[in-house]
Amino acid sequence: MYVLNSVDFTLPLSNPVIIFSLVLFIILFAPILLNKIKVPHLIGLILAGIVIGPYGLNLLLRDSSIVLFGTVGLLYIMFSAGLEIDLEEFRKNRFKSFVFGLFTFLFPMVLGCITVYYVLNFSFSSSLLLGSMFASHTLLAYPITSRYGISRIRSVTLTIGGTIIADILALLVLAGVTGMTKGEITAGFWVQLAIATIIFGSVVFFVFPLIARWFFKNFDDPVSQYIFVLAMVFMGSFLAELAGLEPIIGAFLAGLALNRFIPHSSALMNRIEFVGNAFFIPFFLISVGMLVDFSVLFKGFGALKVAGLMTAIAILSKYIAALVTQKTFQLSGQERQMIFGLSTARVGATLAVVLVGYNIIIGETPTGEPIRLLNEDVLNGAVIMILVTCTISSFIVEKTARQLALKEENVSSDKTSSNEKILISLAYPETVTELIDIGLLLKPKKSNIPVYALNIVSDESDDNKTTAIAKKMMDKATSHAVETGHIIVPITRFDINISNGIIYTLKEQNITDLLIGLHHQANPKNFLGPTAERILKHTAETVFIYKSVQPFNTLKRMIVVVTANAELEPGFSHWFAKLCTIAKEAGLPVEFYGSNKTLKELQDQQRVQKTEGKLSFHEFINWDDFLIFSREVKKNDLLVIVSSRKGHVSYQYSLGKLPYYLSNYFTDSSFIMLYPQQIEQGIKMNDVQYVDSTLAETISEKVNSVAKGKGLLRNLFKSK
Repeated sequence: MYVLNSVDFTLPLSNPVIIFSLVLFIILFAPILLNKIKVPHLIGLILAGIVIGPYGLNLLLRDSSIVLFGTVGLLYIMFSAGLEIDLEEFRKNRFKSFVFGLFTFLFPMVLGCITVYYVLNFSFSSSLLLGSMFASHTLLAYPITSRYGISRIRSVTLTIGGTIIADILALLVLAGVTGMTKGEITAGFWVQLAIATIIFGSVVFFVFPLIARWFFKNFDDPVSQYIFVLAMVFMGSFLAELAGLEPIIGAFLAGLALNRFIPHSSALMNRIEFVGNAFFIPFFLISVGMLVDFSVLFKGFGALKVAGLMTAIAILSKYIAALVTQKTFQLSGQERQMIFGLSTARVGATLAVVLVGYNIIIGETPTGEPIRLLNEDVLNGAVIMILVTCTISSFIVEKTARQLALKEENVSSDKTSSNEKILISLAYPETVTELIDIGLLLKPKKSNIPVYALNIVSDESDDNKTTAIAKKMMDKATSHAVETGHIIVPITRFDINISNGIIYTLKEQNITDLLIGLHHQANPKNFLGPTAERILKHTAETVFIYKSVQPFNTLKRMIVVVTANAELEPGFSHWFAKLCTIAKEAGLPVEFYGSNKTLKELQDQQRVQKTEGKLSFHEFINWDDFLIFSREVKKNDLLVIVSSRKGHVSYQYSLGKLPYYLSNYFTDSSFIMLYPQQIEQGIKMNDVQYVDSTLAETISEKVNSVAKGKGLLRNLFKSK
């Protein structure tokens, strides 16, 4: 009893242990309970904030700690939007994003100004400020698109870009109105703001990538990498504030700057999403709910009229902007709904505008009470508007995201062969994570292609020691895959030698793509090694042989050199699709080099497969001049050589020189040797039928053994 008496249970709660426990239980149970009645989990957390907040049961105050974590959550949402955005899709739709940004700023701005000025009889400055509030919006429902795996589709990308345009314009209006009321607006103000913005943008887009590339090359500790990412986000937000912009702009641009360094299938991305969805974003939603005071609706007709009018303008103006954008760019109805849903919610910039206007005092009443630029009715109406718009946004995005995700899943299942299987062969403990990472990049994000990890325990080795190493590697591979949000199938096989084990596993599991690492003793005379040579000789599957010099996420570009007649090989379209998948998931531009005929076929494949990404094509004919790539391939490039097995249609004599070139001139470059899929039982080359090399070798061995036997018998009879 003494212990209970020592704990303070008075309301609002002040004990930090009780407060944190209460918030965690709300984060845990509020979404679960409301999901049963089909209410989006975002609304569940906002409603929970209303209940426990100072205007509800008064369990918690919206003190500095709640404000701190709420601010972090808002910045986290904007950072995630920049991080998860498809840069190529963003670049492709940048004009549409800009136009939508203008629409979603101008329609609410004009409609809001006119309505407030003539209906509520506000001053011109107050009307202008409220118009900027209507124009801004918050990507509150963005986590829903991420949860459904559609955060990179056109409508979402377009809305994200438009959000930044609209918020920047709204905040510029805020700065202008604030300056006018204080008499501080001059030409120098705008020049200073422009210069500060340019410096801020240059630091984020040029300095941040340099720091990130250096850090990821030198530090691979998961905790350090996550802390580094967070530090860069808040540094970007701080620099935005120094430039006179809102911190959310800095968080979003930091996400764009770090986008290429955090692949969407990586363990780091999984950690970022997990921490944000489990902690920071729920805190933000609860803090939003704690702002809502329903009692304002009963304080008189004035507050109710302002709240209703503000909410109607907020919803109608954003719907008009989404509708005009749909008609302008001929988008689908579902895309319009997604754009409208994402751009309807108001939280961050809206609160900033209203609070600034509320705190600006422009005079006094005869009784000495301050006259504010925006009165208390507007402040209370804004809070009600926030609740209504957030609710509508969450419901619309939840419904539309479910429909679009189903549509995307059907499209991706049509593009992806259900027969594909990927096998990653592990040989060295230190290369496990690198091979798992690139092996998972071979698999499109939404596909169900199974991925296997294989380790062969040779009968020729020390069984106990080798088995222990194999188990350790498999544990490392499976745990790393789980960290990235994927599941791999581990296979440990005992065989007479490593190459036999890999070959038979390929047959037994019907593998289509094999990924192996280049062996550590590679040299011009023994470059691929006997294991890889035998695998290439006795298999027909697509084989990727990878040598890593630096982390994959620090690469800038992929250079693909394609051997002549590669388009005649049966696996041509397959390896092209796989390389484009790697490039898309890693955010790398691709430059293809090959003969004119091969390049034409590659461009046809690009159109047929509707490949996304930045691809360019350059003529390269003379493989005796391969060393020109020693100048073309930079330190942070990935070199991919599409080679061929001996005796097949695209094989040429010059390919035999590659081991010498790679061993002597590309020692500082990461590269992939790619061997396309072949037809196992026979290939036509120049209208001549060639039997499979494996079958031919077997026949040759039998003939030689028979001939050898006949020779022994002949010598025996001669001696007699």
